[in-house]
Amino acid sequence: MATRIGLDAVRELMRRYLDEDGDKRSVVAEGATIEEALRSAAVQLDCTVARIEYEVLQKGVQGFVGIGGKPWKISAYEAAARQKVEAGIEEEFGAGFDEPTELKPIQRDVDGQAFVRLASDGALLKVIPPKGRGKRATEKQALDKLHARTIHDFDESLVKTAVKEATAEWILVGSFIANPAADALLTVEIAQQEMEARVMITPPQPGGCDLSRDVILAYLRNNKVVFGVIEEVLQELEDAPRYKESILVAQGQRAENGEDARIQFLFETDRTKLNLEEKNGKVDYKELHLVQNVVEGQALARKVPARQGVPGRTVTGKMLPAKNGKDIPLPLGKNVHTSEDGLTIIADVNGEATYINSKINVETVYTINGDIDLKTGNQFFLGTIVITGNVEDGFSVKATGNIEVRGNVGKAEISAEGDVIVHQGVMGKGAGLIVAGKSVWAKFIENATVTAGENVVVNTNIINCEITAEKRILCTGNKHAAIIGGRYRACEEINAKSIGSPTGGAETILEVGSDPKSKVKMDELEGKQKVLQRQLDELDKNIYTLKETKRQRKTLPDDKQAVLDELVHKHDEIAAEIASFKAEYDSLQAYLNNLKVRGKVSVSGRIYPGTEVVIRDIREKIKNEHKGLTFYLENMMVKTTRYEELDDDILRKGPPDAHKAD
Repeated sequence: MATRIGLDAVRELMRRYLDEDGDKRSVVAEGATIEEALRSAAVQLDCTVARIEYEVLQKGVQGFVGIGGKPWKISAYEAAARQKVEAGIEEEFGAGFDEPTELKPIQRDVDGQAFVRLASDGALLKVIPPKGRGKRATEKQALDKLHARTIHDFDESLVKTAVKEATAEWILVGSFIANPAADALLTVEIAQQEMEARVMITPPQPGGCDLSRDVILAYLRNNKVVFGVIEEVLQELEDAPRYKESILVAQGQRAENGEDARIQFLFETDRTKLNLEEKNGKVDYKELHLVQNVVEGQALARKVPARQGVPGRTVTGKMLPAKNGKDIPLPLGKNVHTSEDGLTIIADVNGEATYINSKINVETVYTINGDIDLKTGNQFFLGTIVITGNVEDGFSVKATGNIEVRGNVGKAEISAEGDVIVHQGVMGKGAGLIVAGKSVWAKFIENATVTAGENVVVNTNIINCEITAEKRILCTGNKHAAIIGGRYRACEEINAKSIGSPTGGAETILEVGSDPKSKVKMDELEGKQKVLQRQLDELDKNIYTLKETKRQRKTLPDDKQAVLDELVHKHDEIAAEIASFKAEYDSLQAYLNNLKVRGKVSVSGRIYPGTEVVIRDIREKIKNEHKGLTFYLENMMVKTTRYEELDDDILRKGPPDAHKAD
């Protein structure tokens, strides 16, 4: 609540504040560097960095990769005691470090002014000189101001001198009969969680004195406003008071959280931005240049260290803590090391720089001349594998880069975090598994399960497979390319020359428009819910039987009561688990419903009966043979239009050739 204070009390408060400010005050501050520690101390001491004297309590140690570091710790105090209530608040508390060259402000033309203030010792006149080409204040303006305040007992010679010299200082030019009871009054309001202080001035009555800057400042101090006082506003209120208006006179300093550490990459991490080589207007897929070659000792990335936060203060002087920026580890992968300062990642060997699974690697390419069979055994490599022969049944090949197979893949497991390129085909025999973090490229795929983080591109046929692609499934390499039998899921598009079997008997399901991973997860959740619901139904029957027995007999034996309690407890657990699964299912359903992907199935040739098209959750059974159509969803109905030509950018680029075996 706003309070009031008389002039005599204000003078006493001013004297007391001057005495209190005479003593030095020290603080302890910390920072990653000595400069940051000094800035923190400047905020706590309410002065500029240039005025601080300090003693180092602890020397800082940077540490290695954010481990073992120590901050600088200092004991700081202001160099000289202040000799008045408020010496002025430096908003730029970091002054003294890296000060920019001072720029001269543009000179504006401002007329001179005359101000009159009534104080206990008489009528005061201040004349402000003009700026630039502004007009000087006149004697008439000064006299008008005195007459407006009903001051008639004044020395005209002093008024003339004040106007002529325009010193911007208060000069006693006259007197009046003072009435302390009629003095101007001041109220203070602290708001915005103590981040603002506002005053409202009630005008003086006849014979009353105006408020000076020092009186207003002391009044603010009395109301615990000790930080962020806006000096210009106080001066304006002294020269030209604004009455019965809420005026901002002090503003707190908000805490500034530090910036988190970040990594600056010195190579391209987005492979789609790399250039392909063209010859005679055509792309040579053998010269893709998708490998970013680096040499030993080359810098690959730099870490910009985290910055410490700068604490703030409220107008009442309370410290507002700031969060320091979070450090992050360097994304060190294979064949790299850090520089001496611990901030730069450097290549250990010549090879390919990659950024996969949040790690920087320099990958060398491992070439296997021949087949993957009993002679070689299963293969796992932290890089790219090139196999010049086949991958035989029963073997697995895994890599953190790409896998390129120049021959065929049998009933084997192929898993790569990059692309999988099979120059011939995949004959999975019902158990083959291909997993790619990016895309899968093959001449044909039969009886296999394929999962791709981007696209699946097949040149000829896909037969009886289960394929999931985060983007597209394309089977358009030649005029006989066909998808026959199996289940296929893609987020954006499935495109083939022909779909289904003309002789029937091969159910072909094509699903688009949804996130395949989410759909698979929803199927799992639905299955779990059904199993738990059956258990819940069985529990309900047993609980009902025991409760009915208890109702008829009024009580149950201790062992039966224990069984009932256990069944009820189990019932509650399963019900809670079902509710959890349902919530997750509903969340995934909402996510899928909000997907902006259009989703379409396109067939340039024929699509045969026995094929089912699913767009989002809307199903359409193909009952008749059609030719050259694109299926899409409109108003929750599957509709068709003339075949939409495939954006052949993917086919134009072709599969990545990460290594030339020869």
